[in-house]
Amino acid sequence: MHVTALSLTDFRCYAQVDLELRPGITSFVGQNGQGKTNLVEAVGYIATLDSHRVATDAPLVRLGAERAVVRARIERDARETIVELEINPGRANRARINRSPVPRPREVLGLLRTVLFAPEDLALVKGDPSERRRFLDDLLVARAPRMAGVRSDYERVLKQRNALLKSASAARRGGSGSSDVLRTLEVWDSHLSTLGAEILAARLDLVDALAPLVDKAYDTVSSGAGPAALAYVSSLGADVDLVPDRAALVDQLLAGIERRRKEELDRGVSLVGPHRDDLLLKLGPAPAKGYASHGESWSYALALRLASYDLLRHDGSPGGEPVLILDDVFAELDSVRRSRLAGIAAEAEQVLITAAVAADVPDILVGDRVDVLAGTVSRG
Repeated sequence: MHVTALSLTDFRCYAQVDLELRPGITSFVGQNGQGKTNLVEAVGYIATLDSHRVATDAPLVRLGAERAVVRARIERDARETIVELEINPGRANRARINRSPVPRPREVLGLLRTVLFAPEDLALVKGDPSERRRFLDDLLVARAPRMAGVRSDYERVLKQRNALLKSASAARRGGSGSSDVLRTLEVWDSHLSTLGAEILAARLDLVDALAPLVDKAYDTVSSGAGPAALAYVSSLGADVDLVPDRAALVDQLLAGIERRRKEELDRGVSLVGPHRDDLLLKLGPAPAKGYASHGESWSYALALRLASYDLLRHDGSPGGEPVLILDDVFAELDSVRRSRLAGIAAEAEQVLITAAVAADVPDILVGDRVDVLAGTVSRG
């Protein structure tokens, strides 16, 4: 699987750019603020419908424009597919596949798979649980695109349930409890548990598959202390034995909700479910967060991405291995980590690299070069 062409209209700093790409290694070289990361961000957006840099779509649209268009031509299994996304902040985005509209943008998920490593990935180790939940769920969708719909449905149910809890909490404080509200809440409990069990089961399977690959990748890229291990931390509590069985998990989630019913009503928020879970990253006997050095944290973040890449390469999905994107990372790594990462990347079908100067790219990864200056691109 690789991208053969990328076209952007009013995306970030680009009024219009059209770029042909080839398999193998392509480096986008330019000083900070010139637009090189915008190019790989667009490729990542085609694959995930999300940006690794911002939480909303509005910053992706060039200042003064109403919308942005990202188009990619993808070759997989010797067949070409054109994917086009129209980004409309404040309105529904639109998507086309081979120039034909599709009902929802998420229909494009799975046509292109990417693994992107960027400086922002330090947040996977040092940041809040939401960063690690997003990492797991993005990888779930990359493996099984239908999980995007499950995530969307879960977020919708969670929003509705939280609104109901907030109303119930206000009513309780005013001394006007309502049995109707509680009966309605039980319906949303069922919806939340059913969808939550599907997400939780998929996450547990994923962590089980990912854990040995993370340890292997950490050992490859780091000379620091190990081993690197993963553990899933559930809002159900450490005493609950979690197994990836959906029916059992539905029952466990319902029981957990019932145990914390009073607390939820007091606080007006849902306290049980995959939206409250975390992924514990361990380095030796200690959690990486708070204990790992800066270099070890970098190695752990890199190990998570390389393990994801390894998993997607060998998961049997059609289309071949994902595109590997390395966004401005070599300048942040010491010589040992640079060399080890370069050795892994050199074997990928397609690698897209951004760098401030060409010297940041290891010699083993010298390939096509695209110079980026003030929102214009030229072959180096």
